[in-house]
Amino acid sequence: MFKFAIPAVAALGLIAVAAQSRATNADVVVETGVAPMGWHLSHEGAVAKLAYGVANSDQLALMMTCEPGQAQAVVYGDVQPASPRLLKASMTAAPIDPLSGGLADEARIPLRDPALRKLARSGKLDVEGDAGHFVLTADVDERRLVREFFAYCGTDKV
Repeated sequence: MFKFAIPAVAALGLIAVAAQSRATNADVVVETGVAPMGWHLSHEGAVAKLAYGVANSDQLALMMTCEPGQAQAVVYGDVQPASPRLLKASMTAAPIDPLSGGLADEARIPLRDPALRKLARSGKLDVEGDAGHFVLTADVDERRLVREFFAYCGTDKV
C-alpha cells in the first residue's frame, strides 16, 4: 500500500506546485494591463489620419482621414462625432468594402463642424456609438497633433 501512496502524494504535490506557479504567472499578465488609448496622427501618402485608439494597433475607436484642401474628413470607427452634420455612408453612394463585400462603414463630416472645432479648441470631442454618448479627450501633446491634422487638411482656422 505504501508503494502506491507515496507516488500518489508526490504527484499531488507536483500538481499543487504547478498550479500555484501558473496562478502567479496569471497575476503578472493581469498587472501589465491593456495599453492606454489616445490620439495619434499618421500619414499614408497624401492622406493624414487622426485616430483615437491604442498606438500602433488596429484597436481604434475613431479615425478621421483627409487630404490637403478637402473640406470634409472621412470618419471610420465604432464611435462617431456627435453632430447633426455627420453624413453616414448609407445616405450616399458608398463604395463596396473589398474585405467584407458590404458597404464601407464610414461617414463624412465638414472640417469646420462645431464638434471638430471644439476638439481643436478644447481637446474634447463628443461622440456617439453603441455604448452611448461620451467624450474623447486630448491632453496637451495630443491637442498639438489635432491642430497639425487640421493644418495639414488646409483648415488651420478651425
